[in-house]
Formats: sequence, C-alpha cells, structure tokens
Amino acid sequence: MKIVKFIISLLFGLMFINAGLNKFLNYMPMPKPTPEQMKIFEAFNQLHWLMPLVGAVEIVGGLLFIFPKTRALGAIIILPVMVGIVLHIFTIDKSTSGMSIAGVLFLINLWMIIDNKEKYKALVK
Repeated sequence: MKIVKFIISLLFGLMFINAGLNKFLNYMPMPKPTPEQMKIFEAFNQLHWLMPLVGAVEIVGGLLFIFPKTRALGAIIILPVMVGIVLHIFTIDKSTSGMSIAGVLFLINLWMIIDNKEKYKALVK
C-alpha cells in the first residue's frame, strides 16, 4: 500500500508542478475558449498577481505532496486550489472529462488529508 500511495502522490504532485510551471512558462497549448470562458480569463488577467500566486502554490504544494514527510502540508496547501478547480469545472466549464479528472484529484487530496489527520490535530486544539 505504501508503494501505491507514493506512486499516486508522485503523479498528483507532478500534475500540480506541471500546472504551476505552465502558469509561468505557457508551454501547454490551450483549447480555444468559449465567450464565457474569455470573460473569466479577462477577469483573471485584471488581477495581475493571481495567476503567479496560484502557480507558486501549485508548484510548492506539488513538491511537498510528493514526499511522505511533507505530504500533509502539501495536501493542505493544494486544497484551496483544488476546491477552486472543482467549483470551476462543476459550475462553469461542465466538461465531462474535466469533471472526472478533477473529481479523482479531489478524492486523492482528501484521502491524503484523512490519512494524515493525526498531524493536523495540533492545529485544531
């Protein structure tokens, strides 16, 4: 089970590192956005600091998520980004493939948070 958890965590972390790096380097092609998506992208572009912040959080959280010793911290750091992704896909984007990928990633994140719940007890005392 330890190997499975590590492989899943490695893939999860690498996906977020890749997504974060793409916010800085723009190396992955994007499909042509719909008019509704264009409005959202224009709104995000008005906040010049938002995408670099999200990218930095994805990179740091992804790196921390990979290693067992820091996985609990990585899972908490990535959780707000993951919630934003899930809310965006289920309310605005509504693509079936996006829903399945986001759902699986969200469940992996929750699994790691629940798996590390002992490490969080000091935070809520």
